[in-house]
Amino acid sequence: METYTLITGASSGIGLEMAKILASKNHNLILVARNVDRLQSIKEDLESKYGIKVKTIRKDLSSSVNAEVLYHEIKKERLEVQYLINNAGVGNYGPFIETSLQEELKMIELNISSVVVLTKLFAQDMVKRGSGNIMNIASLLSFLPFPYYSVYSATKSFVLAFSETTNAELEGTGVMVKALCPGPTDTGFTTNEMAATNAYKTNKPVRPEIVAREGVTLLLNTKTKKIVGFSNWFISNLPRVTPDFIMMKIKKNLASQKK
Repeated sequence: METYTLITGASSGIGLEMAKILASKNHNLILVARNVDRLQSIKEDLESKYGIKVKTIRKDLSSSVNAEVLYHEIKKERLEVQYLINNAGVGNYGPFIETSLQEELKMIELNISSVVVLTKLFAQDMVKRGSGNIMNIASLLSFLPFPYYSVYSATKSFVLAFSETTNAELEGTGVMVKALCPGPTDTGFTTNEMAATNAYKTNKPVRPEIVAREGVTLLLNTKTKKIVGFSNWFISNLPRVTPDFIMMKIKKNLASQKK
């Protein structure tokens, strides 16, 4: 049976760049996103360039019910997923009492619930056959939650904790669960409001292909966590040596749009 790498959120940004790299390494791909026309264009391009097989599936994973449907559709087609990259995710910025409740509930579904569904179902299959890797996209904010990103920060803290604990449970099974932790990245994720914050001014976004290269390396090796970039690694360790009340003041200043 031919094996596939499944990537959610594959129509742009980090997901698309990882798809390109993995295609160049002869991986057959299952690409999932909401924009079916964009997926079809990517499929044609990658198949033509690399001679691989690309399956495209339109799914809105902001409903975790669709994550379970996605799993069963793939099983029905008898496609074996050797690598799963839970890349789809969204964020928002602003004072918690002013941001949209419905958007945040959808964010929790996409960033947490769908990740749990896909990780559980595909990990069960991987353990049965004794091999497979799952990589979840966490964030620099997994380590230091920022004000004005309250729900997003919480979702990414969950992703990191979930990845590390499930990986520990699966030790010895031949299956690993990994966490990729990028900092600011130059993708459609970044809104104008985010770009105007002190954090984005002092810690410039990197190109998505840089994050994607680090991600593919992590996916294919035996490590379980990667913080992308030395500056992000340094920032992620500040809470270990800085008192909480000072750290929160620093984070609030970085997350603000003060000049």
